Amino acid sequence: MIDIEVEDETWSVDVPDVRGVVVRAAEQAAPPGDVVILLTDDDTVRDLNARFRGKDKPTNVLSFPAPASARPHLGDIVLAHGVCAAEARQQGKPFADHLSHLVIHGVLHLTGHDHEAHDEAEAMEALERTHLAALGIPDPYLSRNDT
Repeated sequence: MIDIEVEDETWSVDVPDVRGVVVRAAEQAAPPGDVVILLTDDDTVRDLNARFRGKDKPTNVLSFPAPASARPHLGDIVLAHGVCAAEARQQGKPFADHLSHLVIHGVLHLTGHDHEAHDEAEAMEALERTHLAALGIPDPYLSRNDT
């Protein structure tokens, strides 16, 4: 089950089918299990980032994996509207495509993937590309790698 909570209605304004976009992306990347996805504002994400990661700034996506004892719940994902929208504009990407990428990225974190080391990052990016391609979304790293 993918449970989506839209706390900041600006998400629905900028991505009219925001729930559908998020569900499709999460289902593409998630093994069977439950995921809660909160679509909120920058201030909420900034607070969570400060409390749980010691970084007093908003970020695009936060993932909170559930302990194994909570299965089938995989964990929670939180996305900041302002940060995500600004990134999509700066990168020249459709907002819905960028949102799909970040949801997949967050789900992969819930399932144990990381990008701290170079080889981990390459493996995680490859999975992201595969899942996004299955949704018909272009490689989000292509322009970065071509420059």
